Amino acid sequence: MNLQMRKDIAEVYHSNSQKIRVMTEDWFNRNMYCPYCGRQKICHFQNNRPVADYFCPDCGEEYELKSKGGAFGRKINDGAYSTMITRIQASNNPNFFFLQYSQPDFRVKNVMMVPKYFFLTEMIEKRKPLREGARRAGWIGCNIIMEQIPDEGKIYIIKNEMPILMEEVIEKVQRTRFIAEYKLDARGWILDIFHCIERIPNKDFTLDEVYQFADELAVRHPNNHHIKEKIRQQLQLLRDKGLIEFRGGGTYRKR
Repeated sequence: MNLQMRKDIAEVYHSNSQKIRVMTEDWFNRNMYCPYCGRQKICHFQNNRPVADYFCPDCGEEYELKSKGGAFGRKINDGAYSTMITRIQASNNPNFFFLQYSQPDFRVKNVMMVPKYFFLTEMIEKRKPLREGARRAGWIGCNIIMEQIPDEGKIYIIKNEMPILMEEVIEKVQRTRFIAEYKLDARGWILDIFHCIERIPNKDFTLDEVYQFADELAVRHPNNHHIKEKIRQQLQLLRDKGLIEFRGGGTYRKR
């Protein structure tokens, strides 16, 4: 991949936001493949389509592209809150690409893809309505709370200006794709257990260490009165899917 964005194609624009949009979309159109099936070129939807920007003609996956000149923080601004919530709850909710570029040289530094099944409605924060007198007074946008997405769902295409092998990217996507088969509530449990495991510092961990998060999980799932049983069930699921290894005696290993 050529990580340098083309500045010449944006010279006719006066707004910085327009220039960035044109440069990032041009780079994306020329370089990005589908992380699900490996198709070498994904296609752009018509402008102003709600949420999704791109789609893969081969496997049908949809994507939204977000870009920023600098590191992404714990929250990322997105579009209309109601539209985003509706799409997350739909069967064709989009995957997200997050592109970070450097300034002033406009070189791509990081591209990360988050699969659609790692998004839950509680990860979408409602912003305050636009004030009276604004061009879209009353419009309510949203933020994506990135810190609630497990590391397992943050799949790098480019990291620190180093492209990742496409085969590795596809393998990372495929190993968690089973999550898409579950309804939102069940997905929430899987992602919560991912979070708990990631917060345990050692590669090897015990069931008792995961139990330490039981009170926190009870708050997140107030209708479930069998938290420890649910923890064991989710660990067994992750074991069966090859994401963790059971080593006996209540001990597990991260993979």
